[in-house]
Parts: sequence; C-alpha cells; structure tokens
Amino acid sequence: MRSHWIVFVVAAGSAAVAVGQADDGFRSPWGPDDQRGAANRITAAKVLEAKSLMTRGDVYQLGRAYEAGMPLFGTRHFSLRIPQTYGPLGSNETMYHDEIVSAEIGQVGTQFDGLGHIGVGDIFYNGNDRGDFSKGDGLTKLGVENVGPLVTRGVLVDVAAFKGVARLEGGYEITLADLRGALERQRTEVRSGDVVIVHTGWGALWNVDNAAFGASAPGVGLEAAQYLIDREVVLVGSDTWATEVVPNPNPDLAFPVHQLLIPRNGIYIFENLLTEELARDRVYEFAFLFAPLKLKGGTGSPANPLAIR
Repeated sequence: MRSHWIVFVVAAGSAAVAVGQADDGFRSPWGPDDQRGAANRITAAKVLEAKSLMTRGDVYQLGRAYEAGMPLFGTRHFSLRIPQTYGPLGSNETMYHDEIVSAEIGQVGTQFDGLGHIGVGDIFYNGNDRGDFSKGDGLTKLGVENVGPLVTRGVLVDVAAFKGVARLEGGYEITLADLRGALERQRTEVRSGDVVIVHTGWGALWNVDNAAFGASAPGVGLEAAQYLIDREVVLVGSDTWATEVVPNPNPDLAFPVHQLLIPRNGIYIFENLLTEELARDRVYEFAFLFAPLKLKGGTGSPANPLAIR
C-alpha cells in the first residue's frame, strides 16, 4: 500500500478546519470488500420513505438529451450514427435501424460518477491501488455495475434562489452558510441516506453558450461538501459539469471536492442534471430513482434519473 498525506484545509469563519486526514487507505465502514460505498445507506426504510413522498404523481426527468454539439469536458467526444436501414424481412417487409455510439459513455452529458472514477494519487475508494484494478478493458474493482439501484429521498437545494439570482457566477463557491441558508429558506433538512441536488442556474447555458458553460462553474466548496458528508448523504449532484466550484479558490487544488466525496467517503457525484423544472415548481423534496447501467468495469453511467412527488 502506497502512503499519502492529503490534508484539505477550509475556512470556517475565522477558524481553519481540516476536512482531510492522513491516508488510512480510505477504508470503507462496510468492510474490506465493499464496492458500493454510500449506496449501502439506502435501506428498505429509505425506499419506503421515498414512496411516501409520491403524493401528486408529478414526474420530472433530470437527464439531458445526448446529442452532437452538447458541452463536453476536455477531449471527450460523443457521436451517434445510423449505419444503414436493414430489411425488408419477410412478406410483411419489416425494416429496422440500429445505431453506433462512440463516446466516453459514462462521462459525457448527464453523468453519474462511480467509485472508480476519481482517486488521490494511486489510491481509490476502500484502499484500492490503481495499479491493481485499472485495466485497458475495464476496471476489475469499483466498476459502476456494483452500485445497484438508488431509490431514496431526494432534496433540491436552490442556492440560486437563496442568493436572489437566476444563475450563480462562474467560479462562485457555494459555502456552508449558503447551504444552510437555502435549506432554512426552503424549510428542508438533509438526512442520512438522502440524495442532494444543488440548483445553481448554470444549466441555462447548456447548448446556448457551451464555451461559457465549460470555462468555469459555480459549485460546492470543501466546507459545504464536508457538511453533506457529516449528514451521511449518498450522492451530491447539480446542474453544472463538475458539481464542485471550478476553478477552486485555492489555485493549487484540482477537483478536491471530487476527491473528498468519492475516494474518501464513497459518495457519488451527478453532473449536468436538468434541475430547472424542480426549481421552477419549488419541489424541494421528492422520491429519487436511478439505476446505473451495468457497464462492467465502467467509471460511470449515462443517466436519466427521475424525481417524483
């Protein structure tokens, strides 16, 4: 086992709070063989709690359409082709189409980040060393096929409304005070086993100004992320491409919230969610349903999660 010291320090008022710690292998509280992380918090009781929130029958699709021209991070790509029309078959002249999709399929569009996506150096969730499980034809541990279905209570935190704006500025760090203030304004609380989705308004730039959408992003800072960790959430998502603030206020750090949530605490991240309708209708509490594709050895999954009230 390689040894690392990783310490993230964030400001809390005038005090400094260390939210990282010396590397202990990021050991899972669910045992040395655990590959599900915080999804283990979704008990039968949480599923039934989600069921109790479905009182109106309103269904919101939180996934965006996968299409050519959508914003993409770095050199990632997406293309869909219909190679030909097949048929006719039989006297009834059946015709059909297939498609060929080329993409980093778990990391484009609305995307669910699995536990094999992010590490700290070579160390990933539950002490797994990258050299032992990262293979050219897929991950042999922490693949997204291990997650299972997520059916639980969902909470929307409308930080944009709390700040009195339609859209937060790029690079705006969502603080602990912002989270608490938005939750108090909504009269909503975060509980163990919940999914928390943050609305920033950034999604209004999707396929409108892709350059601006990808150049920076408002998002959760380290202190706010620690607050959600302490409340034992399963997943943190948002309407931005990173969910965390980009660039980080500390120019020496690259995606530290990803590291804090995924390898250190087994908490999943959802990016590029469609949150506008939930925010418009002030739906702050709902049943959340999502099952990642069983892409064996995959780092993530394409997605169209549902919120139902």
